[in-house]
Amino acid sequence: MSRPVLTQAHAPLTRSVEVLNAHGQVETISIPAERPLTVYVDKRELVTLMTLGAHPEWLVLGYLRNQRLVRSVDAVESVTVDWDVGAAAVKTHDGIDRIEERTAHRVVTTGCGQGTVFGALMDEIENVQLPDARLSQAQLYAIVNAIRVQESTYKSAGSVHACALFRGEEMLLFVEDVGRHNAIDTIAGWMWLQEPARLDASDTPLVFYTTGRLTSEMVIKSAQMGVAIVISRSGMTQMGHEIAQRVGLCTVGRATGKHFLCYTAPERLLLQPELAGERLRSAGAAS
Repeated sequence: MSRPVLTQAHAPLTRSVEVLNAHGQVETISIPAERPLTVYVDKRELVTLMTLGAHPEWLVLGYLRNQRLVRSVDAVESVTVDWDVGAAAVKTHDGIDRIEERTAHRVVTTGCGQGTVFGALMDEIENVQLPDARLSQAQLYAIVNAIRVQESTYKSAGSVHACALFRGEEMLLFVEDVGRHNAIDTIAGWMWLQEPARLDASDTPLVFYTTGRLTSEMVIKSAQMGVAIVISRSGMTQMGHEIAQRVGLCTVGRATGKHFLCYTAPERLLLQPELAGERLRSAGAAS
């Protein structure tokens, strides 16, 4: 199996600016660096993504994968990112079949940093087969805590979304970007580059975490990546809920500390209520 040739065009994630604080004093702080990346596929302009630029090659691969424009990573010969011109040049081996037709219809989404999707992803969601995955409540708490202690651009500069891929409670990859869709696409691109045996060899389930809300597109992308359990620090939209129910995706939201809400597929979550006992006793005492 061949793998595409990738550049390593990292860019600074933050920049320093001067601000005026409430005391009338000027101070220097860090803010996230946001920059446009225009993607060209076989010299045809496709889309412009607004991104931090931490892993642009993975982002481009994941975008192509999650938009179902490229079916296999083997179809991509190379991804070349040049920050001097803000462009990513994708070269495929045999081109993309019916690319004009498949990219003609755009749907405006709630995604920050992206905003549109191509084609009819909903038409393909019915064919998704998720693995028989289970996650314990103890593992869920461990994942939430791992995110809490993770060093991040958010802690130093704010204004970004984070996504992470776990195997059980083991963090495999942590990604931040200006939009949650960029972050999940970057993880999808990284997953595409891994040998399938590396991700599938263990009985321990793959779990996706996001700081952003679980919209329909986030749910679809998670399912397309073959991840059956998704955890969010935020909540969930109606369409996201409907799609998750349809495909049997376990969605857990409002996950902070010992608190969480399981919206769909609760059979995938192995509850251990005693772990949340202190919170329950406190709530009972308050009432």
